[in-house]
Formats: sequence, C-alpha cells, structure tokens
Amino acid sequence: MSQLSFSDAEGQARRKKTRREIFLEEMDQFLPWEALEKPVRKHYSKSLRGRKPYPLSAMLRIHCMQLFYNLSDPGMEYSLYEVESMRRFSGISIDTIPDETTILNFRHLLEKHNLGEKLFHKINDYLSKKGLSFQEGTIVDASIISAPTSTKNKDGKRDPEMHQTKKGNEWHFGMKVHVGVDEVFGLIHSVSTSIANVHDIVSAKDLLHGKESRVWGDAGYRGIDKRDEHKDRSVTWFIAERPGVRKLLEEGSEDFIFEMTKAQMLAKVEHSFMYIKKMFGYSKRYRGLAKNENRLYLLAGFSNLIKTKKLLLA
Repeated sequence: MSQLSFSDAEGQARRKKTRREIFLEEMDQFLPWEALEKPVRKHYSKSLRGRKPYPLSAMLRIHCMQLFYNLSDPGMEYSLYEVESMRRFSGISIDTIPDETTILNFRHLLEKHNLGEKLFHKINDYLSKKGLSFQEGTIVDASIISAPTSTKNKDGKRDPEMHQTKKGNEWHFGMKVHVGVDEVFGLIHSVSTSIANVHDIVSAKDLLHGKESRVWGDAGYRGIDKRDEHKDRSVTWFIAERPGVRKLLEEGSEDFIFEMTKAQMLAKVEHSFMYIKKMFGYSKRYRGLAKNENRLYLLAGFSNLIKTKKLLLA
C-alpha cells in the first residue's frame, strides 16, 4: 500500500465527519463516564482472576457501542477492526482489540449484577444535576418487544419467559417494556418488564415514584384509580377515553379539547419507545426477561441523553 501524499493527508484531516463520528463524539461528551464506572469497578476487578485486564473504561465504552448499534458480540469485535471511529471512542488501538468472548463476558458481568439499572440511575442523576428533572407529573405506557418465535434452537422450544398476546387483530409473541416518564421533558425515570400478556395496568405501580401529583395514561389504564395499590395516592388521574367514546365527542367541545391535550401529553412517551426500538434497533432480543431488562435500562438512559442533547450542548 502506497503512502499518503501530503495533500491526501491534509484532505483526510479536513474531510466531512460521518454521522457515526458525530454521534460517538456527542455520546462521549454527554455520558458521565466516571460515575458509570464506579458501580462496575469492584465487580470487574473480581472477575479478572489474574489475567491481564482490558481497561474498564474501554470495555464499558465498547458495551455502550454494542447497544448503540445493536451488534452481536462477534459483530462488535469485527466493527472494532473495521471502524476507526469506534476504536477512537473506546480508547484502544487495533493491536489491543478484545475478542468476542471478552465482550460477551463483560456483558454477562453487567447482567449478573443487575448493573444496567444502576447505570441508568447514574445517567439520570447526572441529568438531574443539570436541572433536567421534574417530578410533578408522570406519564405511563407500555410497548411490546417481540421475541424469536422459532423453535430451531438447542432446547427446541420458544423462550419460556415470553408469552403471546393479542393487540388489535394481530398476535405478538414476546415481552412488554413499561416506562414512566416525566411530563415536562418526557425523560424516563422508571422501567419494568413483564411477559407480553400482563395487562399494562398491573405494572403501573412500579412506574410511579410517589412524588407526582398528576398521572397520565392511555385508555388501557382506565380504572387504575380504583385499584387497591393506588387507593392512598394523592394524585389526579388523566386517563384517555376509549376510542369509541372519543369518536362521539363533538369537535371543538371542552371534552374534545381535553382529550386532545391528553393525546399531546402521551406523545412524549412514544418518543422514548421510538428511540429504543427504532434508533437503537431494539425489536427482537435475548432469551429471558432479566437480560432484556438490563439492556433496556441502559437504552432508556441513552434515550434520555439524546432527548436533552440540545439542552446539554447549550
């Protein structure tokens, strides 16, 4: 391979940055790395067992990139060899790239100690210190995450921790992710998972932090105020009417405008699902709820950072 000329080198230095480079630079700037490494460090040091370790900072950054781009363990290893901006983000050279087993072991370490949730709260604590946290109102919602339906695997069975449910006229097999977001910025403050056939209203108790005075939800949460677990809550419930009732409302009437206000508020939580499922490609995932929940916590944290990007840059 011939050497680059001075003009080629200068042109390469001045070239336009790719989307990946811009995104990684932003996430490098936004993520509170020191705070994220702290809950992982003691578990990581115990897992090394005398081997020469890869720096924790590098492994944590590689894991984050794996979630950013929805990469498998071998896919992450290959990407580090192929993409210079990914090596730069992780702080490693092409001679020190961890293999897929090392990447897998680090992911399992986070799952084993439920560190996804702790890292999620570290991100939210960071945003709170920036003044990006409000607790007066919570919006609750849930979304179905599909699981592989094939039985062509080692056990010859579908994932026993997943279930099928009917939404509209379609059947879905998988799980649900339930989130609670604040009504001002739409930032996720609570996450829980369940099998797909668990009703949204059942998991709502895990999504309220107890300090809110207002709760917003779609028609699937109607009757939530009558449930025993919420009878002592001092909140105002803003739950959307069912579609059949909304169709009968006169356009421009007070009730019609009120329902439109609810719909605009509920749209904030849909943005979070859009980031998780579309931007980060989280549509079909691992076997077992625990692995998925660990990953969803981190994706929720990343979504919060992206939502507040303009405010953080300011």
